[in-house]
Amino acid sequence: MEQKTEKHSHFPWSHVLGFLLSIALTFLAVWVGLYTNLSIQTIVALVFLLAFIQAAIQLFMFMHISEGEHKLWQIGKMIASGLIAIIIVAGSVWVLTSMH
Repeated sequence: MEQKTEKHSHFPWSHVLGFLLSIALTFLAVWVGLYTNLSIQTIVALVFLLAFIQAAIQLFMFMHISEGEHKLWQIGKMIASGLIAIIIVAGSVWVLTSMH
């Protein structure tokens, strides 16, 4: 019979940390959007950056993509998916803002 050498905590600290970081990033995005005097382009760029950071936090803390036997493949697939999503969103914003 094999014994596990890893210690597992009974309380999901990584989930709590991920949740708190996600809430903080959401409030930061709301604050940037509502209470700053930045230009609309800067606000949109900051909100997109905060959303990208929040998505990465959720993937690593909740979806555990960096765990398991094929973790490098999972991370590579997520990076490729993220790049495709960024291209689609940035292209959509570019098209919608360039129309007069």
